[in-house]
Amino acid sequence: EVQLVESGGGLVQAGGSLRLSCAASGFTFDDYAIGWFRQGPGKERVGVSCIINSDGSTYYADSVKGRFTISSDNAKNTVYLQMNSLKPEDTAVYYCAAGGGGLTPPEYDYWGQGTQVTVSS
Repeated sequence: EVQLVESGGGLVQAGGSLRLSCAASGFTFDDYAIGWFRQGPGKERVGVSCIINSDGSTYYADSVKGRFTISSDNAKNTVYLQMNSLKPEDTAVYYCAAGGGGLTPPEYDYWGQGTQVTVSS
């Protein structure tokens, strides 16, 4: 059974940092891109970052460039999202997903249940 489990969310002050983890199982990890998405209250789900595990290439939404870093430990089937200089606008439920890559939800086949990130001002 395919599973993606996010962890690492929490409450932080603006300017702080968090590291999210996405632990994957039930599929061939290296054959998929792993993306991070977020959905704030009353907003659509949008792409944040993704990594192509086969070659390590990474992509970021403009809103997080220079602040967030995605990385992968393929031996552990785990992808991380290091989030620095957090802003209240980053408050959202963060989801990881496995699929073909890119920053649009239709490209992804499998989704985790999400982890809440709240950034206070």
